[in-house]
Amino acid sequence: MLFPKWRNYSDRMINTRIIISIIGRLILMEAIFMALSIPVSLIFGEDDALMLGLSTLLTLAGGLTLVLIARKPAKSFGKREGFLVVSSSWFMFSLFGTLPYLLTGSIPGFTNAFFETISGFTTTGASILNDIESLSHGILFWRSMTQWLGGMGIIVLSLAILPMLGIGGIQLFIAEVPGPTKDKLHPRIKETAKRLWAIYLILTSLEFFLLLLGGMGIFDSVCHSLTTMATGGYSTKQASLAAWDSPYIHYVVTIFMFLAGTNFTLVYFTLKGKTGKLWKNEEFRTYVSF
Repeated sequence: MLFPKWRNYSDRMINTRIIISIIGRLILMEAIFMALSIPVSLIFGEDDALMLGLSTLLTLAGGLTLVLIARKPAKSFGKREGFLVVSSSWFMFSLFGTLPYLLTGSIPGFTNAFFETISGFTTTGASILNDIESLSHGILFWRSMTQWLGGMGIIVLSLAILPMLGIGGIQLFIAEVPGPTKDKLHPRIKETAKRLWAIYLILTSLEFFLLLLGGMGIFDSVCHSLTTMATGGYSTKQASLAAWDSPYIHYVVTIFMFLAGTNFTLVYFTLKGKTGKLWKNEEFRTYVSF
């Protein structure tokens, strides 16, 4: 037979239904976080709460549509599906993430809105904005949230809170997290994701309270904690941290920038008292030296 392996071609086809299903659920999750900007807008008495709500509803509709299109997907899930889910989810998250900017008119034009959103989710930190302080509090919060979600990784979050993604979880984790992954925190990948996010949340909360003690306002403390831990750098002020003439605030942010750049697996082992793993890690020693 000239091509004997062709008869098994169907067994190797990519499972598109499960990819669509997972991306749909991820977009639903994005809508939940997007909805958090609505009460922020209402608290500050701003008039863009309606448009933020519409952005959330459109994102919910998009996620539900994908979930319904791919009802009852096959359970097979391999590395190819893992890489496709990760690459596609970053694009789709950024696509729907432009809605708050576009519908509120905060960033006119799709290209600029998409650039700002994808810069947020990838924690690049580049911005097209020339007057950040003209934006509403709801939009500034969403802008900071995009970085916080992207800082740990969308897939790692999904593995922590969506049981359905237990299918092929290790493939998703490997595709999402760069570098060696041999030092897992727990044999079950879902538990590993939960513990990584727990550390992320604890450090974010700790920075928030420390910034409050330094005299930074509640809203600014929240947003700067979100973007510091994401190592993204989005600020609520045009002058960034220079807007606060406080060495204390600058030192707090600097310390948490250092912690945010550290491998969270090492942070976890350190909190468990296993400090030996910290100093034996060549990556961490090189990082400290720089």
